[in-house]
Amino acid sequence: MVADGRGDELRDGVRIVDTGAPGGRLARMLWATRRVAARARELDADVYQLHDPELLPAALRLRRTGMRVVFDAHEDVPTQLLDKPYLPGASAQLAARLYARYERHACERLDGLLAATPHIGERLAQSNPRTVSVANYPIPEEFAPGGWEARTQVCYVGSISAIRGIRELVRACALLRTPTPLTVALAGSFAEPALEREVARMPGWSRIQALGHLDRAGVGQAMRRAFAGLVTLLPTASYREALPVKMFEYMAAGIPVIASDFPRWRAIVDASGCGLCVDPRAPAAIAAAIDRLAADPALARRMGANGRRAVERHFNWGHEAQKLLAFYDEVCSPQMARRLAV
Repeated sequence: MVADGRGDELRDGVRIVDTGAPGGRLARMLWATRRVAARARELDADVYQLHDPELLPAALRLRRTGMRVVFDAHEDVPTQLLDKPYLPGASAQLAARLYARYERHACERLDGLLAATPHIGERLAQSNPRTVSVANYPIPEEFAPGGWEARTQVCYVGSISAIRGIRELVRACALLRTPTPLTVALAGSFAEPALEREVARMPGWSRIQALGHLDRAGVGQAMRRAFAGLVTLLPTASYREALPVKMFEYMAAGIPVIASDFPRWRAIVDASGCGLCVDPRAPAAIAAAIDRLAADPALARRMGANGRRAVERHFNWGHEAQKLLAFYDEVCSPQMARRLAV
């Protein structure tokens, strides 16, 4: 169920139900959740899995009518609120506390919780013991590695914003020692048009190839043209504990990662031997990592193969799917239904 105004459709065997475009942020918060809850009740589904924090009120409405409801938490919202640039310190602290209190109130009353990372799972388990961490790891077959001939790009895939390190990346491009045709391909959309105009005026922009938003096939092609993948997000509290999807997709594509030097990320990169960790605030360090892999294709290939092997063995959706199915077996069991009815 979505609220994008594009209408109902059937895509790849999945029925998509549209509740209408919500308008701005305030309208989405005030009215979209009511429309979603009303339409959801009409569907009379076996289980409702919601992943948007703004839908927690709808989750409670559905639960009060006897429906099975699961909340799938993709982000650590209280921590994210502390990092919002538009919230001054005291306001951010208050918003984080209020949200955490409401989230705890809601989650205690739901049938189960899913968490995208162990960090989020540990926090949510304090509200509801039926909490399972299910990571969004890639499907290896979707990112089959390609040949290594004439690779002259590194790629960044994802939303482009200041907090994701675009300024530092463009500055790093101006410091590269590897001569052209080395370029950095950006596969994603800018969160702010003003930021795009700003970085486009920087000297390093001449090394940038802006591809815009790509579909899944386009993302795979961009990775197959690259000899490394960048995930140099800036050190916020939420990013330090995240499991960045794109890092594992780079690994699945068989290319080394250049990742932010956060302890959780470094542990994965070092254990797998799949790339280099750098200070994301240091353009010189980012440039040095790119130059090192450009100058040593054998090292890049070896690290890429290590990453692919790690995905095949550990960081793949097949393993996570088993946890998700076991979770749903419990949520949907007759014994569970009787316990919820008491």
